[in-house]
Amino acid sequence: MISSRNIGMVAAAATLLAAAPLSAIFQGWTWLIESIIAVAVVAGVAALTRLARAPLWGQVLGMLAGLMLALTWLFPSGQELFAILPTPGTFAYFGDLLAGSMQDMRSYGVEVPDTDPLLFIAVLGVGGVAVLVDVLAVGLRRPALAGLPMLAIYSVPVAVYVDSVPAVPFVVGAAGYLWLLVTDNVDRVRRFGRRFTGDGRDVDVWEASPLASAGRRLAAVGVALAVVLPLAVPGMTGGLLDSLSRGPGNGPGNGSGSGGTSGRIDLFASLAGQLNQSQVADLVKVKTSEQSPFYLRYAVADELRPAGFQARNPSGRSVNKDLPNPADRAGPGVQQTTYQATVEVTKSLSMSLMPVYAEPTRADDLSDNWLYDANQQVVFSNRENSRGRKYSFDYVRSTFTPDALRTAKPLPTEHPVRRQMTATPGPVPEVEELVKGLIQGKRTDYDRVLSIYKHFSADNGFSYRLSTESGSSGQDIVNFLTNKVGYCQQYAAAMAWLVRSAGIPARVAFGFTNGSKRDGDTFTLTNLNLHAWTEVYFDGAGWVPFDATPAYGVPGSTRSAWAPDTDAPETPSPDSSATSAPTDPGASTEPTSPDNADRDADDGLSLGGTTPNEQPPVWPWWAAALVALLVLLAVPALRRMALRRRRSGRAASVAMASAAVDGDSEPGARPVVVSADANRARADAHAAWAELLDTLVDFRVPVDPTETPRATADRLVRDALDGDDAIGSARLLGRAEERARYARDPLTGERLLPALRAVRAALATRADRRTRLLAAVLPPSVLLRWRTTMADRSSRMVALTGQARYRLLRWNPRRLLADRAAR
Repeated sequence: MISSRNIGMVAAAATLLAAAPLSAIFQGWTWLIESIIAVAVVAGVAALTRLARAPLWGQVLGMLAGLMLALTWLFPSGQELFAILPTPGTFAYFGDLLAGSMQDMRSYGVEVPDTDPLLFIAVLGVGGVAVLVDVLAVGLRRPALAGLPMLAIYSVPVAVYVDSVPAVPFVVGAAGYLWLLVTDNVDRVRRFGRRFTGDGRDVDVWEASPLASAGRRLAAVGVALAVVLPLAVPGMTGGLLDSLSRGPGNGPGNGSGSGGTSGRIDLFASLAGQLNQSQVADLVKVKTSEQSPFYLRYAVADELRPAGFQARNPSGRSVNKDLPNPADRAGPGVQQTTYQATVEVTKSLSMSLMPVYAEPTRADDLSDNWLYDANQQVVFSNRENSRGRKYSFDYVRSTFTPDALRTAKPLPTEHPVRRQMTATPGPVPEVEELVKGLIQGKRTDYDRVLSIYKHFSADNGFSYRLSTESGSSGQDIVNFLTNKVGYCQQYAAAMAWLVRSAGIPARVAFGFTNGSKRDGDTFTLTNLNLHAWTEVYFDGAGWVPFDATPAYGVPGSTRSAWAPDTDAPETPSPDSSATSAPTDPGASTEPTSPDNADRDADDGLSLGGTTPNEQPPVWPWWAAALVALLVLLAVPALRRMALRRRRSGRAASVAMASAAVDGDSEPGARPVVVSADANRARADAHAAWAELLDTLVDFRVPVDPTETPRATADRLVRDALDGDDAIGSARLLGRAEERARYARDPLTGERLLPALRAVRAALATRADRRTRLLAAVLPPSVLLRWRTTMADRSSRMVALTGQARYRLLRWNPRRLLADRAAR
């Protein structure tokens, strides 16, 4: 018992060490303190139940009860008895916490705050793993299998972490697992007594030996390789190596307590490959009350790192709650109009972001799983995708006059937007020199931005082409500014970088242009309409779009009064003095460049068919899962029924043959004795005896494999059977098996099937209800046979592994050289 308690304590400690990766999810350490309390209670209850020599199922029930008491004390509902005993109100509160944890997991991104729902689900998970580890390591003496529930804890941060899980928590968890294995092995060695050396000296169990030292070294090297190898081999990891090489980013963080994470789409990756797609697929159909809408957007890249612009994890609240009102920040000269739009996403577009026009104020037909980030002005989800969705929303379209933007005052240096959205990874001399020359003599932020915007014109040598390297890093931007050839990604990123270098907040937006497929007020947007542009922040106006990409390369390109088409003819348009009405997308110039077939698109979009698809209902999946669970639970009972039917068929065949011979005899005639096949009779007797033994196991009657059939039958008659019919049947089965084993002529012509039924009925009458239920639903005989089969196969695998190791050792170069030298 002392060794069991020792292993139990190590199992509890190993569980806590395996939970170390959760530190990458939570902002604080409250989860660890509460988990220590829960695991300590589970380990203490397990030790007490083992001290009382309770069976394994009693230990499991005790540990679960202890975990429940710990959760009741850590998360009280106020309705407990004596402040610790749970009541129905406690379980209702736990249900509310579980529901709240689902909502928090959808609303928060890593690192999450210490909310009660998230702490409850974390402590419940760690406590449940502690129960499983204790059962496997102590109850079943299979500590190697305890690594599976430990791995389940580690899989949680791996699944939700955006970049990669830090390496240190993994090493800590692996150390706990190795500690558990070493403790179990030491305990197994102690069971054999003390070790002795060849010279007769006894050795303490902890004294180092070459084999033990080699095992420890191999374990340490294995863990080290698991951590270091992904860092050294390119392509084995996409997050850990990058996070170590980048260090802390200079990009913005939102600093709020709520969050979420998209982490789904690399907005710049492989953009050129998508631009060269020859297949055209309808992605979105949008119907809007606005005559000439601006671009339909779905994401922004607002974090500038050495590798280029990257999308920051969005954070926000449910899109069905009150959305920000753009009128609250509108300054003078800003005209705002409210419109309505209905968007239908086809099954060709699958992503965790939802296309909307900028500044939505109300949304319909979207679940609470969809959240809205007011800073990025994007709708996203951590649990659903946009495939086949149809939804409606109201939005505000803000338009500006150049004079209104010129009157916008520069943001203070400590303003969060300016501090975050003007950050650059470091000065790039070529960029700094270019920006300095462009903004020289410009008095307002708008004039500086307009000068940078006009720099990307055909008069300065810029042209639209896809035959260029993709990217938005500092070197990529310098190459683009030098070669002056690129597509929307490089135009948008270059302008945003230059505007940031001028000290003005800027970011890159992604979405769809209006295209040319229009039917009334309905636009059909395809992969050819995917596009990227720049947004600049002005005080009192918000994020103002600037599209520096040449209009001839962008179908459905839209220009405005504050950002006119720099490559358009100088002939003034009739409404050139209009405040801010954008041009009609249907009137946009058709591409005349040799590259007019090239289109803007973005990676991360799953292109498939073109037919809209409604989201399938969830209940069939739950029904299928329930049916699968019932089938899985019914497998042992079905297996038992198949065995009984096969064995009963053997015994019945002999009885029917005997009955047929007796029935054919005429009255008064001399009986004719027909000798049955001896081998068949033996097989039938063995089948009936095997069925009897399985029946005894099912009804919890001890079975001693060392007893003879007659001794087993006598013990069964003495201890478990009543009634002459059952007693005679048991003796008949024992006699048949005894004759089949030892006699030359087996017993033939006996009705073994009725005898089996009589014994089974007598055992069922004496058994309690629980035993009868288990015998019918989860037959212990089947479970025992499966467990024995698994143990035999495991032993066979160990033996094969040992043989393979022995053969490999025989081919050891040192051994071969030694043998050759001996010759």
